[in-house]
Amino acid sequence: MEIAPKDLIEKLEFDKILEILIEKCYGEAGKEKMQNPFFHTKKLMLDRILAEVIEAKIASDEGHPIPIGFYPNLKEEFHFLSIHGSVLSEEQFFKFAQSLRVVYRLYQFFKTDKQEAYPHLYDILKAYVFQDDLLHKINKIVDEEGKIKSDASIELMRIRKLQISKRKELDRVFRTLLNQYKQKGMLKDMEEAFRNGRRVLAVPAENKRQIRGIIHDESATGKTVFIEPDGVITINNDIFNLFNDEKREIYNILRDLSEYLRPHLDHLKIYQTLLVRFDIIQAKSRLAKELNAIVPELKDEPFIGIRTGYHPLLFLKNKKEEKPIVPFNLELRNQNRILILSGPNAGGKSICLKSLGLLQLMLQSGIPVPVEEGSVMGLFEKIFLDMGDQQSLEDELSTYSSRLKNMRHFLANSDKNTLVLIDEFGSGTDPKIGGAIAEAILSQLNKIKVFGLITTHYSNLKMFAYKRKGIVNGSMTFDKETLSPTYALNVGKPGSSYAYEIAEKTGLPKEIINYAKHKTGENAKAVDQLLVDLQSEKKDLTDKLAHLQSKQDKLERLIKAYEEMSADLDIRRKKLRLDIKEHNLQDQTRANKQLEKLIREIKEEKNLDKAKKLLEKTKVNRKTLHSEIKDLDENIYKKEEKKLGKTGPIEAGDYVRLRSGGEIAVVESVRKNNAIITVNNLKMTVKVRDLVHANEPVTAPVKGKIEMDTVAKTANFVNKLDVRGMRREEAIKMVEVFVDEALMANGSYLEIIHGKGDGILRKAVKQKLREYPQIIAVRHGEQERGGDGITLVDL
Repeated sequence: MEIAPKDLIEKLEFDKILEILIEKCYGEAGKEKMQNPFFHTKKLMLDRILAEVIEAKIASDEGHPIPIGFYPNLKEEFHFLSIHGSVLSEEQFFKFAQSLRVVYRLYQFFKTDKQEAYPHLYDILKAYVFQDDLLHKINKIVDEEGKIKSDASIELMRIRKLQISKRKELDRVFRTLLNQYKQKGMLKDMEEAFRNGRRVLAVPAENKRQIRGIIHDESATGKTVFIEPDGVITINNDIFNLFNDEKREIYNILRDLSEYLRPHLDHLKIYQTLLVRFDIIQAKSRLAKELNAIVPELKDEPFIGIRTGYHPLLFLKNKKEEKPIVPFNLELRNQNRILILSGPNAGGKSICLKSLGLLQLMLQSGIPVPVEEGSVMGLFEKIFLDMGDQQSLEDELSTYSSRLKNMRHFLANSDKNTLVLIDEFGSGTDPKIGGAIAEAILSQLNKIKVFGLITTHYSNLKMFAYKRKGIVNGSMTFDKETLSPTYALNVGKPGSSYAYEIAEKTGLPKEIINYAKHKTGENAKAVDQLLVDLQSEKKDLTDKLAHLQSKQDKLERLIKAYEEMSADLDIRRKKLRLDIKEHNLQDQTRANKQLEKLIREIKEEKNLDKAKKLLEKTKVNRKTLHSEIKDLDENIYKKEEKKLGKTGPIEAGDYVRLRSGGEIAVVESVRKNNAIITVNNLKMTVKVRDLVHANEPVTAPVKGKIEMDTVAKTANFVNKLDVRGMRREEAIKMVEVFVDEALMANGSYLEIIHGKGDGILRKAVKQKLREYPQIIAVRHGEQERGGDGITLVDL
């Protein structure tokens, strides 16, 4: 992502967020990585990174934090190991052991049900196999304190046993000599010491010729000499030789271990990379927990739809001091891409601008943000900022010249994927000229279709925003009674600077204020007030128009529903007539049986003519009734097909239902006179002549639904519900109504789409579903169908 100017991160205080994250990292390698954040512009990658952080946060909330702690930076060790023939030291192998032990704990963590509970985190590890033999090999040689174990080799064990034996022998002989010379009064009070790694006697200088041995040292005054007595010289020599033997053996062990690790250098580097990644993830998750942050819905395009957003640093500060903080709501989309924010000084305009920029940087660097559920945020490929005093003595630029230089860069490099943030637009020069230049720049930025938030006091920019599509006014509200800011953002209404009111509050003499009012005239204030009134009226009209449009849409849906219900009623009438005819046919059949009985009796009486006439009359009546039923039947189903707008033969992929009624099914295949259909996940074979065309089931909208009577709802029940973007309480209520309707409609399979986010809606849905004993099973969908973003219910 391109950012400008170079100090944008510092000006938006993103560097302070990084400092917090660096403190939360356990390893130096993670801290170094965090100092150079990467801003993602591809939704697919960012979705994954944010999902990892949220899973780490959930794991911590559930009492299963990622088992990562301190791990060393192995940069130098990797370089040293890459040199052929190099031998690592004990300390370096100890650092490898520390690192591998942390990696081992990570792999052990995911050997349980954590693989399914935190799939994105597990995906980081599952591509690589942990080589237990590396850690086992090092643990066999290096102990918990970083020292070489005695049993690292047979030779080392032999040497150290001899060292122990010789030290005991030395101690025994030395004590004997010490006692002898002590009894003779030939030693100083401190008696013994160590010099040059050897145990020596402390002897007064006048007695040094009376003790045979080697003088190793003498005191600064020369009054004491340190003598290694003859009786222990050989033993000390043996110990010294064993010490050298030990060093040589340890070197051989370390050399062999270095050669053993060298072929696995790439694996060791991968393990270090995994530790750094998990370290950064846990740091981000801990910050997200402190901020009550979530992952908003992401769009793979520029978009700003923030609900109850907070400035992260201000949130942490006020949370610590137990002070309230005012959130803001902001939505910028195609119709309103640029917000012109006005209002009094110290009212929160700059904080709002920095909040937007900081939230966007955090999100695109993979950090959850402090906003409310239902927020939607897009991705930008460029973020440009113009803020504060940018005077440059080196480049011989004044503040205004520096700002114009920024504007030139913005105009030359901006596109529709750019977020532009400008504070105090047009200031730094003559207001009329500065305002005119600012208006021209704003017009060009609007043509480029950038997204942006621009703060200003200039009335001409407020008026320009009122007239132009793509730009909207906004203000930081101000309490006129107390003349104090409320820090609340109000989109759709420009703000006044309240300069005279604030001047009066500060105690500026009235004659000065009156003089200023006289110089500016009443028009300046009148224009501001007129603009506020016009913007307010425009907003009211827009809201009314949207309300009327909503009513019109609802009316059209009701009319359509009425027409469909009327057609269904007509069909039902005809079906009733059909049922009556069929009932009559059954009566006629029973009558035929009686006639046949009568004929048999007549035959017995030899009256054949009478029998033939009765039989003929019965056949005619039956044929007439069959014809009426057939015509009525064809009439009904032709009307149904006309209503559906579908005629012709039934083919694979068509939506159908049985002529006798029932649920809508999908035709899988047609073979001669038989068709295989699927209804409610069940396959069955039926005769083609028993099927009629049907419309594809339509998913009912959650919001703005048409209120109908219970029968209509049951007849048109759809088994999908989308609660994304809703508050928890709203979602629970919708799920309750949805399941109740499903039970009334005899539904057997439901889909509830709640999205992934940080799992609040998912948990709420599951909790609500537990209240229904009629539910057989609750599960998540397959990964390609939404994974844990969708809950499937079997009734």
